[in-house]
Amino acid sequence: MANPSTEKTRRMVGLSILTALVIVLQFIAEYIKISGVPITLTLVPIVVGCALYGLRGGAWLGGVFGVVVWLMSIAGIDSTGAFLWNINPFYTTLICIGKGALAGLAAALAYGAAEKKSGLGAVLAAAVVSPVVNTGLFILGVVVFFPSALAGWASDSGESVIYFIIFGLCGINFVIELALNLALSSGVERIIRYRKRGAS
Repeated sequence: MANPSTEKTRRMVGLSILTALVIVLQFIAEYIKISGVPITLTLVPIVVGCALYGLRGGAWLGGVFGVVVWLMSIAGIDSTGAFLWNINPFYTTLICIGKGALAGLAAALAYGAAEKKSGLGAVLAAAVVSPVVNTGLFILGVVVFFPSALAGWASDSGESVIYFIIFGLCGINFVIELALNLALSSGVERIIRYRKRGAS
């Protein structure tokens, strides 16, 4: 069994690697867009992190994801975020960082709740919860804090607000993110199992 000092070092190294992955994948995702909205690729390392490092690890990695999206919004790299930032920087910051951190935290809670029954089931639970919370909180934030912008987007698309929320803000991006998470769940579960076996 690893001593506390060794385990602490492993944790720091593991979180550092996953943090770097989150940052790199989020920048790559900006160039993989559907209907002008980037696909979120960072949910897989967030799921791995919450499985290996619990609530704090999940919240940390989710928060890093949120901060990267926030910085990209300020820089104008994320066009949707930049549009919202120009309307209200405070609410944009709250949405970007809040949804990321809570998505990581929720994934960690889901993993912890299902871990004793099935390792793969726990990964699947986290893989489903993470994109649902991330997308759900983004939509909630836009509905609550940016209703005029939402109405404008819907009007420009020629659709009702509800239709635009479902097929514009969510749309195929959410489906792809969820499918990607589920498709990679088996491999993620093996990585987690190997890592935990190596730490014991």
